[in-house]
This record gives sequence, structure tokens and C-alpha cells, in this order.
Amino acid sequence: MGRERAAGAERFEKYLGRLSQVIGHADRRAPLRAYITGLLLAGERKSVEPMAAKLDPKHVSMRHQSMHHFVANARWDEKALIAGARDYALQQLERHGPVAAWVVDDTAFPKKGRHSVAVARQYCGVVGKEDHCQVVVSVSLVNASMSVPCTYRLYLPAVWAADRARRRAAGVPEELGFEEKWRLALAQIDQMLADDLPQAPVVADAGYGSNTEFREGLTTRGSAYAVGIMRDTTVWPPGQGPLTPSPSGGRGRPATRLRRAPAHQPVAVRALARQLDRANWQLVRWREGTKGVMQSRFALTSVRPAHRDHLRVEPRPPELLLIEWPLGEREPARYWLSTLPAGTDMAELVRLAKVRWRIERDYQELKDEIGLDHYEGRNWRGLHHHGALCIAAYAFLAAERARLSPPAPVAFLRPARVPAGFRPRGAAGAS
Repeated sequence: MGRERAAGAERFEKYLGRLSQVIGHADRRAPLRAYITGLLLAGERKSVEPMAAKLDPKHVSMRHQSMHHFVANARWDEKALIAGARDYALQQLERHGPVAAWVVDDTAFPKKGRHSVAVARQYCGVVGKEDHCQVVVSVSLVNASMSVPCTYRLYLPAVWAADRARRRAAGVPEELGFEEKWRLALAQIDQMLADDLPQAPVVADAGYGSNTEFREGLTTRGSAYAVGIMRDTTVWPPGQGPLTPSPSGGRGRPATRLRRAPAHQPVAVRALARQLDRANWQLVRWREGTKGVMQSRFALTSVRPAHRDHLRVEPRPPELLLIEWPLGEREPARYWLSTLPAGTDMAELVRLAKVRWRIERDYQELKDEIGLDHYEGRNWRGLHHHGALCIAAYAFLAAERARLSPPAPVAFLRPARVPAGFRPRGAAGAS
């Protein structure tokens, strides 16, 4: 046990050294060490003051000042820090198998106040309804053994993007305007492609997948996907599609747009699910959960998405439509569209579509154990710096857990903590 503790402490030291090179200025290394250590130590609150008190009780004011300046004011690149943490965790992730998915997701932080950056009344997943909150969009690398967030960007609501006074006070970069969440996700995917990360199908919930431009953006980038869609999304049933352009009558330019007719219309996926024969439905098990085997009833068929195709000159390519209709339920529960190959096994597609549970676990632990939602500052830079440092702390923790054999789901192993025997060192430094 002593050797294991010493080895863990040594890995942590090397990890901090790696991140220190990313941070740059030597004076930032002490507050970097203090902040990440504070996030990993046990404690109910991971804002700067309680972390400083736990780390250095004899010099709380000095430690607090150093850590606060480091997170809220110092000019270092949070994207570079996340990339360094991501690459470290990726080594352990790939030891257990290739990257299986790039998972797009967002999480909300309930928060009041008119002046805290990007706080607005919007859908808040934590409370399950609209409320005042901040929302962050991210993309994570996932396989069957572990997952790690590798991008992190605050969503700036339109009301904030248009308010110059609040933007200036919160330090929102001048070049940033309003962007929908799906556009933020595509920009993050572009960065991941530029970083030459191991490619895998993109997975997202219906908040992203129901947007045709998002799906088209993934296809343009050469990324396959399995994304949720709403039940009213329209498709052409198997073997059907829009009508060809109207025949030319000999006058004017020939018609080029596809057509529909009163008796030839696409259908909502909810209606299509009800039309499928009983033989189409199969019981699929996709993983072991805390309450036993996770299983449900699914159907898989080929369709053509129909969104505004009467304005197109060519029909949209066929895609796979996956439908979940649990036994005993009156309605189907979920729907997904996927551009995986037509011969993809249903169980494989179900496992891919359901892999988002890992990201939900990540966010749960990032908030409950690491303190992702504990930042008390109001400015843009501080919120992103705090998020990057939380991801860096979590990446080390996830990598340590992945060293176990066989690996186990992150949330079920042990509370977040630094390697036993580790103590923070170094005086509080300037940033």
C-alpha cells in the first residue's frame, strides 16, 4: 500500500509539472498546484476561500489572494490546459480500448443575479424547467471504460450578447457574439479535428440532434453520428422519398426541386413507430446498471430525413432510425438518427446511443466532488479558468482509476481525493 501511495503521489507531481509547462509563467505554478489540490481534497465547498483555508490555514489571506488572482485575472489559456489534461487521460483511456464516441452535451449551473456572466432565464436541466442559470457546452471522449471532457465553453444567451454594458463588466471578449449551442458544439468539434484526436461517431441528445444544420455540419466534417431527435421529426418511411421534379410542359425552365403530393407526405417518427410490425422490435441489453441489467425494446429501420426537402434538388441520403419503446409503455420513449453503415448491429447502435450516461456521471462528480459549479466570481475568464482546472483535476482522477484492472465506472469507485501522503508545497506565488 505504501508503494502504491508513493507511486500515486509521484504521478501527481509529474502531472502538475506537465500542466505547469502549459500554464507558462513560473510564478503560476504554485497557485496551479494549490488550486488543483484544493479541488481534489475532501470538502463541501470548492470556491477559493474555503480551499485556501484548508490548504494553508496559517496563511489564508495570502493563499486566497494568490489563488483568486490566478483563476480570475491571470492571462493563461484554459483551452491549452484542458488539452494537456485531456491528452494525459487519453493515454489511459486508449489502454482499455479505442475511443468509441465524441459526446456532445451541456450542463447548467442554477444562479441568480443580473451581473454574473451569461446568467439568464433558460432551460436548466438540473431543475428540469426554465430558471435562471448558466449553461456550458462541452465535448467528451468516451469508451467502454472511461470518459473525459475535452472542451468547455459557456453559452452566451442573446440577451447577454446584445448588452454591451454587462459584457464589458463581465469581461466577455469583444469578438464573441451570440451563437446557438449546436454551433458552439460544431466549433469545438472543429478544434478536436484540428488537434487530430482519434475520431469516433458523435453522440448527442435531441437538443442537438433535432437540428438539421447540426447533423449536416457533422456530415460535412466527415463525422458519423448517432443523435437523438424529437418525436415530431419527419422522415420518409423505408423505401420512400420525395417525388421527382414536375415534368416540363415545354415552356420556361425545367423544374429542379423535389415534390410532395397530398397523398405522398413524410411522417413523424412517432407515427412511423406505430406502423412498424411487431417483428421489428427486439429486447436489447446494453450495460449493467446500479439496479441490474439495463434493457429495453428497440426497433431499427432505414429512413430518409425529410426536413424541407421540397426545397432541394436531391433527396437526403438514407439514415438509420433507432426507436426505443419500453415494454408496458403506451408511447415510444426515444428516437435517434444515425449515419453509421446500414449493416450496423442494433445492439451496437443501442450501446453507442446510450453512452451519454457516462457524461452525466462525469458532470455529477465534477459538481459533487470536484466543485465545478462552486465558482463564485462573475467574470468570463474566471468561470472558464475554474472549469478548466476542474477538468484537469478530474482528468487525473479518471486516469488513476483507469489504472485499476479491470477498470470500473468512475462514480462507483471512491470519493475524489489526491494520492494519499501528498501535501501541497510552495508558498503562495504571484500570478
